[in-house]
Amino acid sequence: MRIALIAPYSWTYPGGVTRHIEALADHVGAAGHDVSVLAPYDPDDRLSARLHGGARPEVRPVPDYLIPLGRTVGVPLNGSSSNLGVGLNNIPLVRRALDAGDFDVVHLHEPMATWGGWDTLGYARAPLVGTFHCYSENVLTNNLANLAGARRRMNRLRMRIAVSQAAAWTGRRFFGGSYRLIPNGVDLEEPPPLPVLGDRDELSIAFIGQAVERKGLPILLRAFEALREQVPASLTIVGADESEVAPLVLDPRGITVLGPVSDERKQRCLAEADVLCAPSLGGESFGMVLTEAFAAGTPVVASDIAGYRDVVRPGTDGVLVPRGDPTALAEALRDLWYEPRRRQALAEGAGQRARRFAWPRVAGEVLDAYEAAIATPDPVGRTARAATRLGLMPSESGPRVKARRLPSMEPALPGARHRAVAIARRLAMAAAAVVGLALAALALERIGVDSIVVSLLRSSPIWVLVGLGLMCASMALRAVAWHAILRAALPQARVRLLDAAQGTFIGVLMSATLPARLGEPSRAFVVARRLGRVRERFPVVLGTLASQTLLNIVALVILGGVMVSTVGLLAGRERALLLWAIAPIFLICAVVVAPALLRGSRAMRSARLHRWGAQARAALVEVRRGLRVFRQPRLGGIATIAQLLAWAVQWLSCYVLLVALGLDERAGLGAAAAVLFAVNVTAVLPATPSNLGLFQAACMAVLSAGYGISAADALGYGIVLQAVEIATAAIMGMPALVKEGLSWRDVRMRALHTAPVHLGAHDARDTVEAEA
Repeated sequence: MRIALIAPYSWTYPGGVTRHIEALADHVGAAGHDVSVLAPYDPDDRLSARLHGGARPEVRPVPDYLIPLGRTVGVPLNGSSSNLGVGLNNIPLVRRALDAGDFDVVHLHEPMATWGGWDTLGYARAPLVGTFHCYSENVLTNNLANLAGARRRMNRLRMRIAVSQAAAWTGRRFFGGSYRLIPNGVDLEEPPPLPVLGDRDELSIAFIGQAVERKGLPILLRAFEALREQVPASLTIVGADESEVAPLVLDPRGITVLGPVSDERKQRCLAEADVLCAPSLGGESFGMVLTEAFAAGTPVVASDIAGYRDVVRPGTDGVLVPRGDPTALAEALRDLWYEPRRRQALAEGAGQRARRFAWPRVAGEVLDAYEAAIATPDPVGRTARAATRLGLMPSESGPRVKARRLPSMEPALPGARHRAVAIARRLAMAAAAVVGLALAALALERIGVDSIVVSLLRSSPIWVLVGLGLMCASMALRAVAWHAILRAALPQARVRLLDAAQGTFIGVLMSATLPARLGEPSRAFVVARRLGRVRERFPVVLGTLASQTLLNIVALVILGGVMVSTVGLLAGRERALLLWAIAPIFLICAVVVAPALLRGSRAMRSARLHRWGAQARAALVEVRRGLRVFRQPRLGGIATIAQLLAWAVQWLSCYVLLVALGLDERAGLGAAAAVLFAVNVTAVLPATPSNLGLFQAACMAVLSAGYGISAADALGYGIVLQAVEIATAAIMGMPALVKEGLSWRDVRMRALHTAPVHLGAHDARDTVEAEA
């Protein structure tokens, strides 16, 4: 047969699909068939590096069967970077190759990924075979493809191949059709290597993949930090380099980072490991690294996700654990250390399982699919042939299978909302966004854009800069306050003012750029990282934020009192004002007393309630440790004075910006206090980065309703005030990030996975029963 394999991904930035196509071409060619591979090819030059985020392509030999196409671009997709040939210049190159090749079958990999594949579906005259490699639940992108005619184009495929049930699910869900399951192949020694049971000094764990959130490396690092405290263990990371891993590691003991390595070195690493860990969070259609581990006789501990269930047989060649659960992952790895016979049995099962994915068998199944596609009869009748040619009727044999809704194959992540609740929340947020846009449009129409622009242009640049300086000084004073709190909570550690400042400035930057309250864990992570012994100190550092929160509440009470005294909103409601003023006292009492009350959780019959109660009590104990500063008059006084002074300086900054817009004659210090109070209360649960939109709405509500400021001036003030706050975050946060050697992405990823894992004591009886 004359076979054309069309690849959407770069030959010189090879990923799983490219490696699959290369191996398929080698094995099909070795079977005596004439194979041509049409694939994008990126030369090793500066332009390629610019198009791929600075990464240089691999210098690879060009095989005789390769027909190079144009360049690719690194496109962020599905939580990682895909190197796709997105240029339209690939179309004439592919067409010329198809015309000259006179192929018996054309095999498209990911038919919809690039323009070249899309055009081939309509242009090629030879029988078409398509392999679907990806698992995707993205309704938006897949249905946009359908609106562009994807289903009609795919009707020209005579044979659809899916590498797993997960990949077939994507095809059935969005495009319809029937799918033949043929997995990815793996090179296999004959016979596969067998493990040798003997005395081991430690549990050797391997991780192979990129340092992206989807691959679950932060989850594994948290699990390993806990595992290392109970059993001797080492972790070898392949694929991600030191600069990518270092920001995620709290303690590097036992961790070796190899970075990108050759296939031979990767296979040797797998053979030397006791277990491969694949903690991906989702989006995997197959997991070729699992079969590579099997080929090395190495069992796996992997997430229980759709793509991995087709590969791993739990209890036979690996272990599946709930995705996103570092505690379950650490427990599974710990159990394997204490059960060497079970570990050996899994390794033997892995070697046997590898035979299913051996390339000679997989290539044979692909050749059978080619023959079936070629043998599929053409439709009878001119009308039917024309309909098939246009994609109005399917070319594959058998009854037509329409796309249909299917339940997700992925389990929910820990802490994720029920699907119905999640959908309702998304709809509510979408409705709120529509209402917000409509109100914004109405407000702009009624206020007049020209009025807002005039208000902004009328502002004094000098006073704006003064306000910016005061805002920066306020952040510095907050760092001084936190430094005193940290010194009281960690008397045994040498906490420097620079440590608190770095954490504070980075936390402000994260709060200003993310639509969630990640500023607090971000700054706690930075300080704990600087102090060392992170597992011990991170919970205490996080607990110290409670002291600042209480001082912030006191400051808000004062601002609220100033606000109501200037506008008279609480006239006749002095009791409510009194309750608001003493609320922090009740909060302090609750924090102090709650741990003792939660001791009763030990008597709960429900294991889950007992665990939740124990976790809540432990968290409150750490929070209470963070309140130690108030027992020390000197440090407590510094913290209180500095924090309240920071609020006073920020209050003054808000007033200076009123002066900058010429609004101080109608709105004085009371209005500045009201604005500061309102924007901080509405920011408790931010819906957007920097609470954009609600911030301006709060300013307009306060200034217009309480102080008679025009809507245009109030909105202009809200825009200027938020611009100053964001500028403060950037001015102070970006240099801190650079000095810390971190990127915004590094801090965000670690902030999402900050809580340390605590493993309970291992029960030796479980080991005895398992070994028996």
